[in-house]
Amino acid sequence: MSNLSLNEVLQAYISCRKNKRNTVNQIKFELSMENNLYNLYTELRNRTYLPGRSICFVVTYPKLREIFAADFKDRVVHHLLVSRLELYYEKRFIYDSYACRKNKGAHKAVSRLRKFSRQNEYYLQIDVKNFFTSIDKNILYSIFLKGKFNEETVSLLKKIIFHDPTSNYYLKGDRNLFRKIPPSKSLFYTPKNKGLPIGNLTSQFFANVYLNEVDQYIKRTLKVKHYIRYVDDMILLSDDKKQLLKWRNEINGFLTEKLKLSLHPGKDRIGAVENGIDFLGYIVRPNYILSRRRVAGNLKKKLNLFNKGYYLLSNNQKQISLPLSSNPTDEEIARMLTTVNSYYGHFKHADTYNLRKNLYENRMGKLKNYLEPVDNYAHFRIAK
Repeated sequence: MSNLSLNEVLQAYISCRKNKRNTVNQIKFELSMENNLYNLYTELRNRTYLPGRSICFVVTYPKLREIFAADFKDRVVHHLLVSRLELYYEKRFIYDSYACRKNKGAHKAVSRLRKFSRQNEYYLQIDVKNFFTSIDKNILYSIFLKGKFNEETVSLLKKIIFHDPTSNYYLKGDRNLFRKIPPSKSLFYTPKNKGLPIGNLTSQFFANVYLNEVDQYIKRTLKVKHYIRYVDDMILLSDDKKQLLKWRNEINGFLTEKLKLSLHPGKDRIGAVENGIDFLGYIVRPNYILSRRRVAGNLKKKLNLFNKGYYLLSNNQKQISLPLSSNPTDEEIARMLTTVNSYYGHFKHADTYNLRKNLYENRMGKLKNYLEPVDNYAHFRIAK
């Protein structure tokens, strides 16, 4: 008997629309919200629900990636499913897994790494080769079967895990970009029952469950004291460089045998923590954190464009340069405020006061007429 309630579906909808407000699919769904939610509730309760068509496109920033975005209705289901699974897995994830978890995130991972760097002399940074396209669905499903979930949840899990988005999709954006995606990074070339689509909440959560297996191995079997993971980017720290290399080989062996994954042979980084660790857009050292030059460089490009009479509008595929009005409108200024504050939000988690001040004084140009700094260049607001 189902324990699903209409209120649970409603809460999943509310959670889903927070990040998808005013998208076309969300608006269409909301036009007949009551009927759509009740129909979805009925499908889930009767177990007749099936995933619908995905939108497939390629993003170019910060790098080329193939995205399969589920329909809004399916995203509601994803939120419902993850909300159930979180109750079980949050108690079982290690403390230092930081991606796609409540009260975690990139900034806390960076802060934690800084703390660890003060306690160790060396670090090893490794990541999984072609992670999302290499996940084995049968192994993933078997991991979930070890959990204590009711039949209804297991049935829904199975439908989501084994759904192949390449069987029902439509392409959006520049078709030529698809040719630039390496086959190893594309679901169109993966074997049957391999790979999860980038772009869905369930994929992010499933990735954490999948790699929790190696997290447990690293912490419980190898007894690594200082270890951090963000998606498939893993960092181990120690005072013994040889020990780090030994752990690397043991981790790769575990990944290969248990999860049918392997570490990327060309992306290992090992070195002294005092030289800095490149992690999540920051350079982390024992006594301070810096923002990567690339991040500041990207903001400089956008500021230069603005001062030449253009601004960048981001969509799902790429960033488009649009001409400004002769006198920038409130909407255009608001867009630039959002852009600048997103970068400054990144900067403020590092020791970047001089950088933030320098960017304002020497790069803002015409924007100084419209934006003013707040709290020692921590962020900006519309000038009064």
